[in-house]
Amino acid sequence: MIEVKEALETVAANSSNMPKQKIAVHKALGYVLAETIYSPIAMPPFRQSAMDGYAFIHSGRHQFDIIGISQAGDHLKVKLKENEAVRIFTGAHVPKNADTVVMQEDVMANDDSILIAKMPEPFANVRNKGEQINEEDVVFDANTVITPAAIGFLACLGITEIQVYKKPKIAILVTGNELVEPGKKLKKGKIYESNSIMLQAALQTIGIKNAKVFRVKDSLKETKNVLKDLLKKNDIILISGGISVGDYDFVKEALLENGVEELFYKINQKPGKPMFFGSKKNTLVFALPGNPASSLTNFYIYVYPAVKNLMGFSNTHLPKITRKLNDDIENTTGKTLFLKALYDETSVTILDGQASSMLNSFAIANGLVIVEQDCEKMKKGSLVTILPID
Repeated sequence: MIEVKEALETVAANSSNMPKQKIAVHKALGYVLAETIYSPIAMPPFRQSAMDGYAFIHSGRHQFDIIGISQAGDHLKVKLKENEAVRIFTGAHVPKNADTVVMQEDVMANDDSILIAKMPEPFANVRNKGEQINEEDVVFDANTVITPAAIGFLACLGITEIQVYKKPKIAILVTGNELVEPGKKLKKGKIYESNSIMLQAALQTIGIKNAKVFRVKDSLKETKNVLKDLLKKNDIILISGGISVGDYDFVKEALLENGVEELFYKINQKPGKPMFFGSKKNTLVFALPGNPASSLTNFYIYVYPAVKNLMGFSNTHLPKITRKLNDDIENTTGKTLFLKALYDETSVTILDGQASSMLNSFAIANGLVIVEQDCEKMKKGSLVTILPID
């Protein structure tokens, strides 16, 4: 049995970045950059008006003759005199020697001239060339996550393709004769299978939207055959159930017979002790406990950082925060505890229903409180470490 810290280190040491690929910018949402992006142009690429109004040379004058119009998309080639102005619209090119734009609301105008009623400060309402970014400046560093705003910014710079880390191909294998798909009739002795749906949803929170689910009965031969195929076609395999030491738990044996190297088996924690982590070539295998709360806990602690590391994220683990305990905690197990909890701005409450089978408390929890293995008691008011999962 391995300690939590060592298990985390082992997972990190065996989950390196995925290969790189070129991808169209409009398809890159949620991917992580595998290169530093430099701007091919300045943005704005020319001096733009920030307002609908009139462009002029700021000199103290208030009255100007209108000599032209500059609309967005135009490039008006005029040289203004001190008594001249140009009608201009937001985003339009500001004539070369104009230095200020007055808002149309601050002007009295007719067809030929304007009178500025409220004079703006010099250089007001003019976006200078390169105000957002200059040519060859860094747009995004490598390992930046592509967001909708990032896609918009790349597009406005004319960038259509970027290099990112591939997303891992992930399969979820569910084992158990007792399991029935939700929606089907529940016979005596059967239970509805929820772990695969839960794990798919958890993966979606980090950008994996196409994890496929496979099911197998409690049979060594069948488990072995399905795993043989999945190991060839996936970067990560998540297995739900069949990893304990019961007479019908065949997962570990099937993995070893398929050439998967055992990196650790069983962790000194509660819940989630019976977990297997191994690898074969470039495929990682997490055999998670069948109990739902244990399975989801181990997803957040071990699978989550592994997937994010493969995807190229800089920060792979859930963040850690501290809050004051609303209750005493006792730990007589000698194990690291991960307790479902609700926290607010100042404090945290440990929820009832900590058993490894209970998802009802997990469903309302927004954090996991960590109690180290050598900590036997924590008193109300003590500061504890929380992993936010909201």
